[in-house]
Amino acid sequence: MTIIEKIFSTASGNEVNPGDYIWADLNLVAMRDFGGPNVIQEYENSYGTQPVFDPTRVAITFDLHIPARNEKVAVNQKTLRDFAKRQGVRLFDIDTGVGQHILIENGLVKPGEIIVGTDSHMNLLGAMGAAGFGMGTTDIAGAMYKGKLWFRVPETIKIEISGRLKEYVGAKDLILYIVKQLTTSGALNKAIEFSGETISAMNMAERITMASMVTEMSGDVGFILPDERVVDFIRSRSGEKIEPVYPDADSAYDKVYEYAVDDLDPQIACPHSPDNVKDVRDVAGTRVDQVFIGSCTNGRYEDLEIAAHFLKNRKIKNGLRLIVVPATMEVAKATLRSGLHEIFLASGAVVTNPGCALCTTGHPGILAPDEVMVSTSNRNFVGKLGKGAKVYLASPATAAATALTGEITDPRSV
Repeated sequence: MTIIEKIFSTASGNEVNPGDYIWADLNLVAMRDFGGPNVIQEYENSYGTQPVFDPTRVAITFDLHIPARNEKVAVNQKTLRDFAKRQGVRLFDIDTGVGQHILIENGLVKPGEIIVGTDSHMNLLGAMGAAGFGMGTTDIAGAMYKGKLWFRVPETIKIEISGRLKEYVGAKDLILYIVKQLTTSGALNKAIEFSGETISAMNMAERITMASMVTEMSGDVGFILPDERVVDFIRSRSGEKIEPVYPDADSAYDKVYEYAVDDLDPQIACPHSPDNVKDVRDVAGTRVDQVFIGSCTNGRYEDLEIAAHFLKNRKIKNGLRLIVVPATMEVAKATLRSGLHEIFLASGAVVTNPGCALCTTGHPGILAPDEVMVSTSNRNFVGKLGKGAKVYLASPATAAATALTGEITDPRSV
C-alpha cells in the first residue's frame, strides 16, 4: 500500500483501495482569518451552540490580514476570537504567522495524521508525513462537528529524484522544474510521494518548499518520507512518540517519474502560470519593479538565510522594492538573533510582520498595472497580485540576486 492508502485504512477502520469513498477520522481541523468566519457562520447555522467534536483538535490561525487592515477584517477576526472563547478551541492570534507553519511549530502535525483546513496549501504538511487537505466552508464546518469527513482515496504518483543539486540551485528550482514537467493538471485528484537521494538530503525547510507546490499540480496531497531529523523535530515539539508511515516496497503506483538533477540550472516560472517554467538565464535581463521573499513556500529561516547571503554588505538596486516576510514569529525572532534582519534592513529591504503577505491581494506591496515582481511564493495567476501586473516565481537565491541588479538574474552571476 502507498502512504495515503495506509493512512486512510487506519482512519476509516477498513483496508482501502484507490477510488474508494470512505469516512475517515480526523486528527485536526484548522481554519484561518480568511475563510474562517464563513465556517463559523455555517457551523452555527447548522449546529447552533453544540460543541465541536474535540476542542483540542480544532485550531484557528491568523495569517492573512494581521494586524487587521480595516474594520471588516477586524470584525471577522473578532468573530474567530469569540468562537474560540465559546468553544474552547485553540487560537493562535496576532503573534503567529503562516497557519500551516504555526501548526508544525506547535507540535500539532504528526506523520500519518489527517488534517483539514481552509487553505488550499494544507498539503504542504506532507513535508512532515501528514495528510493535509484544503477544504471548503461546508466541509470544515461539518468536520468541526463530526470529527470526520468523506474522502475519495486517490491514486498515487511516485516522483523519484536522484543526483546532487548545483550550488545556488535549490528545492524551489527543483519543484518548479517538476511542475513544468507535470503541468498544472498533471496530478489532478492524485497523491504524490517524493523520494530518492536528492529528497533524502533535504532539510525541513526544503521539504516544505517541495510539498507546498503539490497544489500547483492539482494534487490532493503530497508526501516526503520523514527522516530522523524531521522525526526529532516533531517529537521535540509535540512531546509524543512519533511513528512515521512508509509505503510498502511493492506499492502499486498510478505513475512513476524519475528525474536526475545534477545538471539542473536555476528555474523561474514566467507569467501567468506556475508551469510556464524556463531556465533563469533564458529570461535574464527582464526589468523588475519589486521582489518578494517569503510565503508558505519560502519563508523559513533557511530561505531567508540564503537571501541574506546575497544581500550582506550590498544595496538593492535603486528604484526597486524588496519586501521580506518571515513565515512565523519564531522565524522572525531567529532572524533578529542571527543578524539577518539587520542585513535586510541595511540592504534597503522592508521587513514586515510574519504572515502570508504577498501571496494574494489585500497586502502592503500589491502591484500596479504593468509592474513586474519576482516572488518566492507559489502562484502567479493573472490578477492575483494586482490587475495588469506580471509575477515570476523563483528561489530565494534568484530573488535576492534580482533585487541587487533590478532585473531577473541568475544567482550564480552575482
